[in-house]
Amino acid sequence: MSVDPQPGRTVPDLLGDLLREATELFRTEGKLIRAEISDKITQLQVGGGSIAAGGICLLVALIVLAQALVIALAHVVGAGWSALIVGVVIAIIGVMLLAKGKKDLEVVNLAPDRTLDQLQKDSRMVKEQVR
Repeated sequence: MSVDPQPGRTVPDLLGDLLREATELFRTEGKLIRAEISDKITQLQVGGGSIAAGGICLLVALIVLAQALVIALAHVVGAGWSALIVGVVIAIIGVMLLAKGKKDLEVVNLAPDRTLDQLQKDSRMVKEQVR
């Protein structure tokens, strides 16, 4: 914020200037938050697409590898038990991966932190200028 060096300015003039500058500051911050949210949405879309494509590829590989493991274990514990063991292990891994993915996509991790911090700083600065 600039301070007017003219000594003849009245308090209402100074308050009017402060109000205009504060309005412009918050308007600029609004543009910043919209841009940051747009970036976060793009990040979500790209991440979601990568997860989906990777998941499809891994699913195909997992099916092939699981069948190979079932066949290998069948020689040791029998076909039924080997299929059960492999299925339970894969299910446990899947549950752990889903929990991690859910945590990564929580709203807290997607909030526009930088803009919110800047808005708080700007708000404190305006309050200090009004005093």
